[in-house]
Amino acid sequence: MQKNQLILASTSPRRRRLLKQAGFIFSILPSKIVEATITHSSPEKNAQLLAKAKAEDVAQVHPQSWVIGADTIVSVSNKILGKPASDKDAHDMLTQLSGKSHRVYTGFAIRHHDQGYLFSESICTTVQFKTLTPGEIKWYLATKEPFDKAGAYAIQGKGAFMIKRINGSYTNVVGLPVSNVVGALAKVGLADHLLA
Repeated sequence: MQKNQLILASTSPRRRRLLKQAGFIFSILPSKIVEATITHSSPEKNAQLLAKAKAEDVAQVHPQSWVIGADTIVSVSNKILGKPASDKDAHDMLTQLSGKSHRVYTGFAIRHHDQGYLFSESICTTVQFKTLTPGEIKWYLATKEPFDKAGAYAIQGKGAFMIKRINGSYTNVVGLPVSNVVGALAKVGLADHLLA
């Protein structure tokens, strides 16, 4: 690893795409953090704690690099919805979300071990679902899209048909609040390519 290289501590293709679209050059090194081992009663704090743990995990191995960790959590009626483990799980989640508003929290952290730098925050977006028919849920499950997504849907994919409105950052729901991340990277001189 080169000194001051940027690393994304995630294998998420969505986060990779968003960071690349913003013009950053980076490596991908997923953290080995087991998400279930870090829990907090607040979804907002939970997302932030996980993001910090993921960034720290990779920064320990690459102490001269800047590391971005992130985690996305879906919460409806104060209940956290993770990634579905089965068809029934996904069906139950989509049924819970149908016709309701829910919150999507993405925590992100930027860590540089040798410089002793750590910044983290959690961004919230409110998402309103349309009322789903049993046929719509069945069709969406058949696409297999829900199965590696928090809350069992992808706003940027086939799941877009379920979304009536959002309040807040769209990219936050996809998996990385790009505006906030770019702002944080700019403060440490890693977004010079975006300067006029």
